[in-house]
Amino acid sequence: MKTSNFDYSLPPELIAQTPVEPRDQSRLMVLDRGDGTITHRRFFELIDYLRDGDVLVFNDSRVIPARLDGRKADGGGRVEILLLRRLETNVWEALGRPARQLRAGAKVILTSDSVEDNRPEVTGEVIQTGRGGLKTVRFSEERRLAELGQIPLPPYIHAPLTHPERYQTVYARVAGSVAATTAGLHFTPELIKRIAQKGVRCLFVTLHIGLDTFSPVREDDPQEHPIHSEYGVMSPTTADRLSQAKREGRRIICVGTTTVRIVEQVTRMSRPLQLQPFEDWVNLFILPGYQFRLVDALITNFHLPRSTLLMLVTAFAGKEHISQAYQEAIASGYRFYSFGDAMLVL
Repeated sequence: MKTSNFDYSLPPELIAQTPVEPRDQSRLMVLDRGDGTITHRRFFELIDYLRDGDVLVFNDSRVIPARLDGRKADGGGRVEILLLRRLETNVWEALGRPARQLRAGAKVILTSDSVEDNRPEVTGEVIQTGRGGLKTVRFSEERRLAELGQIPLPPYIHAPLTHPERYQTVYARVAGSVAATTAGLHFTPELIKRIAQKGVRCLFVTLHIGLDTFSPVREDDPQEHPIHSEYGVMSPTTADRLSQAKREGRRIICVGTTTVRIVEQVTRMSRPLQLQPFEDWVNLFILPGYQFRLVDALITNFHLPRSTLLMLVTAFAGKEHISQAYQEAIASGYRFYSFGDAMLVL
């Protein structure tokens, strides 16, 4: 297995810059693993593929305003800090640029065009640097980071985000991610209501999306890629209901690769058919050859080349099926990545 096996060429015009409105009008490719067929639908027609007794599992993490602008306290130039995960009170793991101005000991004064008051300035100090440009930053007042920050968009989206809530799922409630759970962006409250009325149970887990969303696999052998941990929670109620559904032979359908990661990690750590509640770091790296224990179907977007997300989807659907699906998506003009179209893998 080589990382180059997960590469493909995408015309730049197929990278979605803005979301489709309404949310559920995006396209939906339905890939049947059983017979290899591909069907082209619209996302609101997802309900045609669901049946009474199915379980949909969503990731309810909410994107935080993680992009912070600032200036060097010693009179230096402007800098940008991207929060990745909270380590302890006032201390965050982050990325920063330009990196040469954010060495250990550097102090930053946070700035904002929209916040003007007479309160003391919020400052940050780089207390440690690590591999891959990682910084550990201690802030003077963590509570004000949300008002000073902005929602971070992936680097391949160049159009401004007019409505920040459009980069949140309609069910996002637990703040902590630095990128959206993009498979869930297609759902509307009305569609979720119709799905529930059909007898489908909707359950929620939390996995805060972190660094790996921004990190392509650079090693020739993907097994040498250092997967980063992301914090996750599965409540006792969700664990019990998933266990019961599996014992009863009902389909468990995950909305997004992040949901797959936490559900499968919890399953691996639990007794067969009896999931345990979970609140800890998730570090499961799913590659082809992985044996899925709980997930029966997957709703996902189209992912970047050489990404861990594409590797997970390939592990679930098979290399031949995914290669065919991506080739057909490109030929059919599907929209790719965060604001792009969706795929249902059955």
